[in-house]
Amino acid sequence: MEIKQKNVLRTIKEYFLITLGIIIYTCGWTIFLTPNNMFGGGVSGISAIIQFATGIKMGYTYFVINALLLVISLFIIGPSFGIKTVYAIFLASFCLNVEQTIIPAQFIQDFALSNGKLLCSIIGGSMAGFGIGMSISQGGSSGGTDIIALIITKFHNISPGKVILLIDVFIIASSLLVPSYTAEGQPLPFVDKFITAVYGMIIVTVCGNVADLYLAGSKQSVQIFIMSHHYEDIADMIAKDFHRGVTLLEGKGWYTKQESSVLMVITRKTDVNMLLRAIKRIDSDAFLSVSSVAGVYGKGFDKIKDKKA
Repeated sequence: MEIKQKNVLRTIKEYFLITLGIIIYTCGWTIFLTPNNMFGGGVSGISAIIQFATGIKMGYTYFVINALLLVISLFIIGPSFGIKTVYAIFLASFCLNVEQTIIPAQFIQDFALSNGKLLCSIIGGSMAGFGIGMSISQGGSSGGTDIIALIITKFHNISPGKVILLIDVFIIASSLLVPSYTAEGQPLPFVDKFITAVYGMIIVTVCGNVADLYLAGSKQSVQIFIMSHHYEDIADMIAKDFHRGVTLLEGKGWYTKQESSVLMVITRKTDVNMLLRAIKRIDSDAFLSVSSVAGVYGKGFDKIKDKKA
């Protein structure tokens, strides 16, 4: 019963963070990017260009294109990823349409348009990257190039942010060859198209790097050494409650010349505070050493991708 309750709470937490990430992502577009007639890469960028040219709201185009990518991802990544991404795509499509209606024009003017396109591209790109990173860290995605990135990183050791950046740069560069129009229907001069493309490069660069920073933080691992006379109780607690492996090392105190047992545990940084409190409840005198590790590969952590897989 306790295990089922933990699984339910974990699922609720995952969907809550996916929801929050998507809202942050879409607000970055709705408040800072779309009002400035700026576009980035991927499906969001394509949807923005279509909205500028035809008046069709981003959410509709965003949903149709992502639906096609989603079908492909279901076969490659699996149904678990697909369920969360279906939810994320529906939510993002809904938010991209509704936020344009409910967010006051004066609010957008004060917080975005009045601050210039450069600042808007940085803030909007940062919000989009943060939202993407939050969604991906919980097994979901905002769709578009995120799906392509996760398909590629499933088989290759390359960060999702870098994949997104490369794809988006290609899309933005290609936009220079496609006819573009102003809100009044006039052809956009090449100089203006070039300037817009430069802002687009800034947006995807910021977005990709912020996504990588978030994912690196959420996946950071630590190594803990635990010295305690109650090492057996602590080891059982870690294995049962935290589902982490524990290694028992035999040691000897040089000062006391007494034999001692040392536990070594590797876990996610996000679990450290809870784990330390649980250890202290068993033995308040336990001696603990916590250090960051550069990378952890194996069951329960990251996998080394095989390019031939």
